[in-house]
Order: sequence, then C-alpha cells, then structure tokens
Amino acid sequence: MDGPGKKTAAAIHQEVAREVNQLLGRIFDQRHNSGRTDLEAVESALRAALHQAGASALSAWLQYQAPAPEQRQLPCACGHQAHYQGLRSKSVLTVLGAAPITRPYYLCAHCHHGQVPADVELDVNDTAISPGVRRMLAIVGATAPFDHGRQQMEVLAGLQVTAKAVERNAEAIGEDRADGEQVELQRAVQLDLPVIIGNPVPILYVQMDGTGVPVVKKETVGRKAKIDGQPAHTREVKLGCVFTQTGWDEEGYALRDPDSTTYTGAIEPAEQFGKRLYLEAWKRGWSRAQKKVVVGDGAEWIWNLADQHFPGALQIVDLYHARQHLWELARRLHPNQEAAQKAWMKVHQKRWLDKGKIDQLVASLRSINSTHAEVIDKLRTEADYFARNAARMRYPNFRRQHLFVGSGVIEAGCKTVIGSRLKQSGMFWTVRGANAIIALRCCHLNNRFESYWEARHAA
Repeated sequence: MDGPGKKTAAAIHQEVAREVNQLLGRIFDQRHNSGRTDLEAVESALRAALHQAGASALSAWLQYQAPAPEQRQLPCACGHQAHYQGLRSKSVLTVLGAAPITRPYYLCAHCHHGQVPADVELDVNDTAISPGVRRMLAIVGATAPFDHGRQQMEVLAGLQVTAKAVERNAEAIGEDRADGEQVELQRAVQLDLPVIIGNPVPILYVQMDGTGVPVVKKETVGRKAKIDGQPAHTREVKLGCVFTQTGWDEEGYALRDPDSTTYTGAIEPAEQFGKRLYLEAWKRGWSRAQKKVVVGDGAEWIWNLADQHFPGALQIVDLYHARQHLWELARRLHPNQEAAQKAWMKVHQKRWLDKGKIDQLVASLRSINSTHAEVIDKLRTEADYFARNAARMRYPNFRRQHLFVGSGVIEAGCKTVIGSRLKQSGMFWTVRGANAIIALRCCHLNNRFESYWEARHAA
C-alpha cells in the first residue's frame, strides 16, 4: 500500500503561507483603520489560522491513493484473504484541528471482518482522535477533573472536546499503563527482574499507607464499612513511595533528596500491592542500597509486607502516628481535662516514647487501672501495640543515624497523588476507572510518561 500524500511538501508550504499572509493582511488593515492593535485577539486569530492551515495541509498529506492491483488483498486473521473495497474517509481530531483523511478499506468475504491498515499505521484505529491529542487528553485527565480538562484543552490548545472524551481517553491510556505494570509484575514474580545498573544508593526508603476513595455503589456490595450498621462508600487505595537520602541538615535531621520520590498504588489486595511496591523499589536500586528503611504507621498489613518483601530492612513506626495513639489514650483517661492530658503526655511521650523507652511505656500502660470496661480494653490494645512495635520505635537510635522517623512523605503522597484528583466533591469512581487514573498519575508524577508514550508508540 502506498503511503499518504499526493501533494508535495512545497505545495503544502505554499498553501499555509498563503493563508497566513491573508490573515496578516487583514490584521494590518484593521490596525490601519482603528489605529490600535489588540495583541491577544491577534494571537488567538493567528493561532486559529495556523491551526486551520496546518489541518488543511495535514489532511492533504493524509490522502492515501488506491493500492496497485497486486496489492489489493491482505491476509485476514481467519486464514482467508481480505479484498480491497475502495477508499473511505473519516475526520480525525489532530493537534491542529479536524483533518479529514482518505484511506483504503479491505473486507474479508469469509468472516466479514474489515481492515484499514492506514489507521493502524497512523495509530487512529477504532478512534477519531489522533495520538497527539490523546496524549494531551491523558495529561489533562490525570491532573484535573474531566470537565476542567475539557476547558484546558479549549483554552490552551484551541481544541474543542467533550468531558466524556477526556474521561474515556485518559482512562484508556491509564488502563494501558496499568496493564503494562501487570506484565512487569508477572515477570517479577517469575524472578525476571530488570537489570538495574548504577552507583550504590546510600539510603533508600520505602513508605506505604492506605487512603479511601469514594466509589459507586456497586463497588461496595458486601463490603464492611468503618462504622457498624452504615453502608460502605469507599474503597482503600494502597499507595507506596520510594525515595533516597544522602544527607542531613545542621541539626542532624534527615533531608530527602530533591525529586527522588516515585509512587505506585492501586485498589488491590495487600498481597498484590506488596509485589507492586517491591518492583518499584527494585527499579530504584533496592539491590544496590547500602541502608534500606521501611517507614509506616502501625497497620499490621504494612509490617507483614515489610517482612515478606523487604526482609533485612530497618523498620520504623512513624513517630507522629505513635504519638497519636498516646493522645487518644490521654483523652480517654482524662476526658475534658486538658491540663491532666498534657501532664500525662509529658511523661508517656517525652520521657518514654520519644526517648525510645518502650518497655517502660508498656509497663506503665499495663499498670493503669480503670472502672470503665472500654478504657481497660483500650489500654490493653495500646499496650499490645507498643509492645509489638518496640523494635520499630528506637527513635534516639534512628536519630543518631540521621534517619527519617516520620511517614510524612507517603502521607503527603496520599493527598497529592490520590486526594487532589480522586477525592474531590461529587466524585464517585469504579475500581477500574480509579486504578486507571492512579496508574496514569503515578506514571506522570514519576516523570515516566514520555518514556511510556515513546515505548507504546514504538510497539
């Protein structure tokens, strides 16, 4: 099949130049008549004219010719031959605007399956939106609500699309990225991990957390809500991040390396998420890390994954999360007594928790008596929590190593990666749609979108 383009480059250039010159002539006439120039109006008009001329030139280049007689049949997937039926046209939205294209169409008489090879070549098979516009839609759909993305496309690119078009294309590209991640995960499970070459990494951190995302009703059928008797409205996104540290400030506090944080996450079981996070850590140089650290809150699933996928790593419970546990106890033991709460915290937090004296803290909690069954149960639960995590709460030791003792990076990630895009007012997601956007946002925030897009195009 011959390629596109009946017109020569010189002829197309002449057409574009003629249209631009006509526009500039009208602009100069307007300025001469009115004595003033509205620069913004000129910019907008010139962009529109250039887009129109460019779309016209692109369309002229995309007019395919009928194939030669010896090229008028193609193999069909059913094993028979598809025969040339004539030239067919469709309009494609490009970065320059709508551009009609004409190309050969083939049909198999046996299975009645049609083929348009040119559409496959141009990456517009089963779509009327060019790859350049789909790339734009993916970026705006990943960063803003779909209707906002529609507005951005009109204002910034001069293209009119629907909010549904932004949604469909962003989610489709996100699903493609998510499917690619699943392929990578399957290879990792089979120990077919990518070879990562580079210098040793002084300190590599892994952090993980969970945050709820509002979903449509069908996604919560049979699922237990946080509050007994109430219907569930959310599904938990498990989010992980990996970052590096090479130094600390004058006071000895850890400093995260700028732009070193990458994210991965999805609505999925903890077992699957653990593999996902391990693969991300491996890509970031886990095998070359001189010091490996996992930081999280006290959730049991976090430490189960840490033991399973990151054995040997130093485990640290977020100090500020541990303090919250003590504050909840202080409020239970001394309700509506702020002074008493602070006095109790001065001993249990500043004297024991912050100094890593967890054995004394646990002993104190277990020695407290109460006449309230709920308080007794809370005391027992919290004492067990601190006893279970004692080795993860040696904060003075961690400080001496200039390590982070808080999980602020992943908590901020839950807000920026998930919350700012998927938890806005009025949003309700399907699990499939949410995971597509999460995959797309992680890819974009990890500065891997352009690499992904190039690899996708090359494939």
